[in-house]
Amino acid sequence: MNCFLIPCVKYLLLIFNLLYWLAGTVVLAVGLWLRFDPRTKNLFEGDDSPSGFYTVVCILIAIGGLMMLVGFLGCCGAIQESLCMLGLFFFFLLLIFVVEVAIGIWGFSIQSKVVDDVTQFYKETYKKYKEDRQDALRETLHLIQNGLNCCGPFSSEDTDTPEETCPEREGLEVLITKSCPDAIEKFFTSKLHIIGGIGIGIGVIMILGMIFSMMLLCAIRKSQEIV
Repeated sequence: MNCFLIPCVKYLLLIFNLLYWLAGTVVLAVGLWLRFDPRTKNLFEGDDSPSGFYTVVCILIAIGGLMMLVGFLGCCGAIQESLCMLGLFFFFLLLIFVVEVAIGIWGFSIQSKVVDDVTQFYKETYKKYKEDRQDALRETLHLIQNGLNCCGPFSSEDTDTPEETCPEREGLEVLITKSCPDAIEKFFTSKLHIIGGIGIGIGVIMILGMIFSMMLLCAIRKSQEIV
């Protein structure tokens, strides 16, 4: 019975680690996407960059890379049937799970702060550009407003908005273009739903991985005791 259980659990663990490695790739990709997307990359540049958003994105990138590394470790441990590597895999998996739960709670608690920080960054950039008309500030406003399809910090009726930084509008679009603070809030709310869904899926995968790794550990240990 034990001889049948070890190969079975081994392949289940290999499948899990493949899924976990792919999940880590997704987390890393989301972090890199937020970091280098034209609509958000300028939020990292300059002295007034929003720190909350920067912290969240850096954490996503770090966790994604660590998940990929742990997934690789789990694959090696399952293939070689190494108690040491499987034990380390279980420990790191449990540690990452606890950290991700803590970060998830923290992320939801600072959601409004991240939106406020980014909104304030936009308003400060907008204000400085109206005063100085610097090319760098114009480019930042252009990227934010075109990326989010918004114009100005108040509404489309704000006649004092520098039109050269706004997206091109035709016909009724002139009347319905949303303000950038509203667009920023909608953008980050939609991204939070995506990240939350990914986090729940990864949590389920991690629990399964811990179960499979412990089952394989126990099965290998029993087989060694019999021998």
